[in-house]
Amino acid sequence: MRTIRTLFIAFAGVLAGAAAVWAAGEKIDIPERDWSWRGPVGSFERAELQRGLQVYTEVCASCHSLRLLAYRNLTALGYGEEEIKAYAANYEVKDGPDDQGEMFSRTAIPSDRFVPPFPNQQAARAANNGAYPPDLSLMTKARKRGPDYLFALLTGYEDEPPAGIELMAGMSYNRVYPGHQIAMPPPLFEGGVEYADGTEATVERMAADVTAFLAWAAEPELEQRKSMGIGVLVALGFLFVAVVLVKDRVWKDVKK
Repeated sequence: MRTIRTLFIAFAGVLAGAAAVWAAGEKIDIPERDWSWRGPVGSFERAELQRGLQVYTEVCASCHSLRLLAYRNLTALGYGEEEIKAYAANYEVKDGPDDQGEMFSRTAIPSDRFVPPFPNQQAARAANNGAYPPDLSLMTKARKRGPDYLFALLTGYEDEPPAGIELMAGMSYNRVYPGHQIAMPPPLFEGGVEYADGTEATVERMAADVTAFLAWAAEPELEQRKSMGIGVLVALGFLFVAVVLVKDRVWKDVKK
């Protein structure tokens, strides 16, 4: 458990702290992926988001919180009320005070926000050698082209560095990490999770799924905004046509 926590503390630090993708004066190319939610009419794929939630739950959630997300928000992923209740019931929240003025624990309900793995920052640091594992709610927005960088990082590990590069003790080689030497060992490996829908859990698949899920968690209202924007454009189009018709009618006699 401590090993997993250490891995993902380093992982979050990589995303939040890397302000540019440079290594020893070299500009590193981050491939641009064709994410389904990009573009004016793009949308998230529900199956992908559900798999991403599974990766987050089984791999990331032991260290990192999603404090801006409530369990009921998972309806947007296609889950029903009973499924969300069952998912939330795996966690306990601190509540109160009761009639005696005491705080108490209860089973989480859909209206609760995602329960953090630690009760406070001090407990998180104590469990992780003084390091504080940051919240992942906005992690894909922590840097420009965050989803592309996150996917490239998770899939950028190589078993051996290129010829001429000597890794420092305890470091792993990563193609896109600044300096190429990263303290976090590969967090994903083939078959690391057993997907509920039977999808083969390759590193690329898991990396894409958890990236999509975190992108949705950062902007769960994205699709609604796009739908509203399209509606506004359609309305403006009708308004423009109406204005032109009224103008022609009003100025009809004047033109004569």
